[in-house]
Amino acid sequence: MAVKIRLRRMGAKKAPFYRIVVADSRYPRDGRFIEEIGYYNPLEDPAVVKVDTEKAQKWIANGAQPTDTVKDLLKKAGI
Repeated sequence: MAVKIRLRRMGAKKAPFYRIVVADSRYPRDGRFIEEIGYYNPLEDPAVVKVDTEKAQKWIANGAQPTDTVKDLLKKAGI
């Protein structure tokens, strides 16, 4: 099972926010996921990124691969 840390789109049309989730790579973007570890709201000024650092580090240590966007968000959050 290839596990990814990726964004899950939520919110209304033209007003998105994203949840950072751990999911099997075979599931659709907004489909089933294993665990939610944070959220990202790009519409606020400045953009809000909140991540549970312990959960993120645990999943990365267990082999979960973050997507490019999530990798950048984790760097900004200091993980």
